Amino acid sequence: MKCYTTTAMWSTAPEYRLRSRRLGRIGATGSHRESEGVTVTEVGDETWRDRGLHARVVNALGQEIVDGTYAPGDILNLDRLSERFTVSRSVLREALRVLQSLGMVEPRQRVGTQVLPRQLWDLFSPQIIQWRGQGDYFAQMREILELRLGIEPVAARLSARLMTTEEREAVARAAAVMIQADQARDGRRYLEADVDFHTLILQGSGNAVMGHFASTVAALLRTREQEKRFTITEYTPPSAHRHNDLAAAIVAGDEDAAYSCAYATLEATLNEFVQESAGSHTTAG
Repeated sequence: MKCYTTTAMWSTAPEYRLRSRRLGRIGATGSHRESEGVTVTEVGDETWRDRGLHARVVNALGQEIVDGTYAPGDILNLDRLSERFTVSRSVLREALRVLQSLGMVEPRQRVGTQVLPRQLWDLFSPQIIQWRGQGDYFAQMREILELRLGIEPVAARLSARLMTTEEREAVARAAAVMIQADQARDGRRYLEADVDFHTLILQGSGNAVMGHFASTVAALLRTREQEKRFTITEYTPPSAHRHNDLAAAIVAGDEDAAYSCAYATLEATLNEFVQESAGSHTTAG
């Protein structure tokens, strides 16, 4: 079934306050949460100053592991790291526990803390997505877009079936803001509406696993902040209208059209990334 063609259907919808919901993620140790890309520890009597130091160590080491400064199998020298970051061993240990919960390092008896290979990382973690977005941008975008092709069309079908009237209207308003932001060349506003649009659909599916995946998609979309051309490109107008068509299908409760529109939207984005990367290794989004 073809997608709806609704170029102007929601273009006059009233402006609304974006409701991006940043989902927290508790690591395997239960010792931290992530909010808006910032790792915050919860370790009892640790001072606020220590928490700031802890986040700095986590972000620096995590980025270096992603970038390959530390290769799989390398042993992290805690004395050198403590001296380098000017932090106590307790702060350093808490930072390493976070990286361990993400599958990036593992303490080994009589050996030390060892860096693990990428296939063991929690690649759905918003924090790892942020780090990969700094240097592994295209590979990550391609991998997760391919995954999204298998998830979000089903979520769109379920949302078309299950969403309340209020939820459908919120999806339509997000799509309308994307069109307005494109016309105004406002990349920040476009990105926020895009995050909200996909979050609403994944969480509106009624499937808890798909709803949890929304935090991964939101983190991926936000890596576009590091792209030189940011969000507004020659690909943006047709993409905005594809989102609008998907919103119309969901509002109408047309499950087949919602599935088709979601798949077409993601497939076009994936093709744009592949096309852009072929010559310059920059991506379109």
